[in-house]
Amino acid sequence: MMPSPAHSDPSPPNSQVILQFLSSVLSQRGPYAEDTKWLIRQHLVSLTTAFPSLVPRTATFTHNDGRSVNLLQSDGTVPMSFQGVTYNIPVVIWLMESYPRHPPCVYVNPTRDMIIKRHHPHVNPSGMVSIPYLQDWIYPSSNLVELVRNLSVMFGRDPPLYSQRRPNPSPSHNPNPSPSPSSSFGRDSANSSLASNMGAAAFQRPVIPPRGYPPLHTEDPNEVFKRNAINKLVETVHNDIVGIRKTMEAEMEGLFSAQGALKQREEELNKGLKEMQDEKEALEQKLQMVLMNSDVLEAWVRENEGMISSDFEVDDAFECVDVLSKQILECTASDLAIEDAIYSLDKAVQDGAIQFDQYLRNVRLLSREQFFHRGTAAKVRESQLQAQVANMASRISQYNNG
Repeated sequence: MMPSPAHSDPSPPNSQVILQFLSSVLSQRGPYAEDTKWLIRQHLVSLTTAFPSLVPRTATFTHNDGRSVNLLQSDGTVPMSFQGVTYNIPVVIWLMESYPRHPPCVYVNPTRDMIIKRHHPHVNPSGMVSIPYLQDWIYPSSNLVELVRNLSVMFGRDPPLYSQRRPNPSPSHNPNPSPSPSSSFGRDSANSSLASNMGAAAFQRPVIPPRGYPPLHTEDPNEVFKRNAINKLVETVHNDIVGIRKTMEAEMEGLFSAQGALKQREEELNKGLKEMQDEKEALEQKLQMVLMNSDVLEAWVRENEGMISSDFEVDDAFECVDVLSKQILECTASDLAIEDAIYSLDKAVQDGAIQFDQYLRNVRLLSREQFFHRGTAAKVRESQLQAQVANMASRISQYNNG
């Protein structure tokens, strides 16, 4: 990814202006997550405090797929020490949309009189920086201040930029001046001091002729367009596959849920079917018992059909064992007879067969008589219960004596 050119300022703004600028930018919606904006602000403020030459600003960043987004960047210089002399390396630190959960993108930003050292271990020809601190970025402990300090150490070991300017040869200096690490954008007098340092320290540094480097290779625009098109196509296909996968996963979840519901219903149906089969078997057994009892009753009727005479009284068919039983039978029969009489009177008054006042008189008389019969039956039942208790007590005493 190549960043858009950043605009430089003649001097870094003061801390109050930086705070107001960051508050204004981060108060807007996007592109950063809301829960990380406070941490982004703290990182940039700490970076500006530790390295005033790095100034936060906003600029347009273009992705490989052609998308452009307005991002925060820290633009300025990183100080480094090379062979006892301090130089300033111009860099741009881009805070991507996923920052600070993911590391920023760091680029060296050479001026017109600077070139990027070929085959540098941490800087590719496009200027993108890759150091272990970026590769081992850990959220939320990693921050921009430590990143710049690591950049300073790495650049001091192997400077990524060299100056193309050649000082005039003199009898006291080597005719092949050595390329030196670059200075800053021109925000201060570092460039002039760098030129003087280059002349003063010519004999102290190893001579590396600029012409020893092959010319910089410029990528073919057609190749760049082809590569970007392929990346865009791959990203589109990947997004389509991800979308299809999510859709299929949602459909599968729905099918699994339906399958679970169907299994539950199958269990309920099997349980209900088993209960119905058990009930059917019980009813068949009861039906067999009813048919057997019907056969027994029919046989008894056939045997005793000729023994019943025409003058036979129904009341003589039942014989009570004692006086109390006979009395309760008579009371119960009278109670039920009165109940039938009252029901007949209800029907008669509804049909208009009798007068209403006559209906009330008869019901009152029958109800009084029914009350006496029911009271007598209750007393008889109480006497029978007492007799049964006394009988049981006598049997127990006899059993104990025996």
